Amino acid sequence: MRILIVRLSSLGDIIHTLPLALNAHMGGARVAWLTERGYRGLLEGNPCIERLFLADTRRWRANLASISHWKAVVELRRGLKEFDPEVTLDPQGLWKSALLAKLAGCPVVGFSAGSRREPSSAVLAATGVDIAPEAEHVVDQNLSLLAPLGIPVARRAPDARYLLEPEDSRAAAFLRTLPTPFALYHPGSARSTKSWGERNYAQLAEQLHKKLGLYPAISWGPGDERRAERLGRLLPYSAKIPAVHFRGLAQVLSRASLFVAGDTGPVHLADAIGVPALALFGPDAYKRNLPERNRPYRGAALSYDQAASVETVARKAVELVENAGTIEG
Repeated sequence: MRILIVRLSSLGDIIHTLPLALNAHMGGARVAWLTERGYRGLLEGNPCIERLFLADTRRWRANLASISHWKAVVELRRGLKEFDPEVTLDPQGLWKSALLAKLAGCPVVGFSAGSRREPSSAVLAATGVDIAPEAEHVVDQNLSLLAPLGIPVARRAPDARYLLEPEDSRAAAFLRTLPTPFALYHPGSARSTKSWGERNYAQLAEQLHKKLGLYPAISWGPGDERRAERLGRLLPYSAKIPAVHFRGLAQVLSRASLFVAGDTGPVHLADAIGVPALALFGPDAYKRNLPERNRPYRGAALSYDQAASVETVARKAVELVENAGTIEG
């Protein structure tokens, strides 16, 4: 069976879709994946993916009259027809993913209207799957799309360790300058309500430096620059990772004894490469994407509110590091 997966973005959502490709591959299917061009580096080298197709939906929608954009869509359709999928899986549940799923010209399996972010887009799916109440985590929800195909689920944990090779030169150069053991702190967040605050991160880093000898390093991504700078000023002896792509970030993460972040894509990437990852979820968090779900990896989540002091987070962090055994005694 030839299967096309359409998951366009974002970092955390793609990580949570990796088990879909893994189980389809383990079930004997040939798997292709359609994603946004910006996430190419996140999926390249995945041994479960035979073909990787790229879209540029934001650019296309910005100028629908552009001849070059329509040529790119035609070229994409030509490539999809060449792969000739027998079924397309659309775990994203948006109009843009549904339209691109139809581009392959084969039946689409997606979520039913009541289980989609954009319910009306369900009209483009030949088969609609209802999310079972017990499927709380997004990984389990995504894997439910395999049921209509008769493909069993053998492994549920996202695994992104394929990103650890080949070596990224910028990441390697940075790691050679970094004292060990070290912890990575990622203060950035797409929404301010998901951020724990740089002062809290700084106090946590100081406590873990004293208790465990973890040198503080600062992780960041596009849009996080100001938060990273503020945390750097509060931790003048810290190091900030250079601008790296997904592969380089994964390789820096893989050497950390601990990664601490809010509800952001990098915390799910850390968890998917086996790094002790502590996610700080605000009071409005749900079980849908907690990284502690991704066993056998070593992630955990801690809800922060008025009662969650820096000391509370530090105790959980110490527990994670000690249980993982990432620091030699």
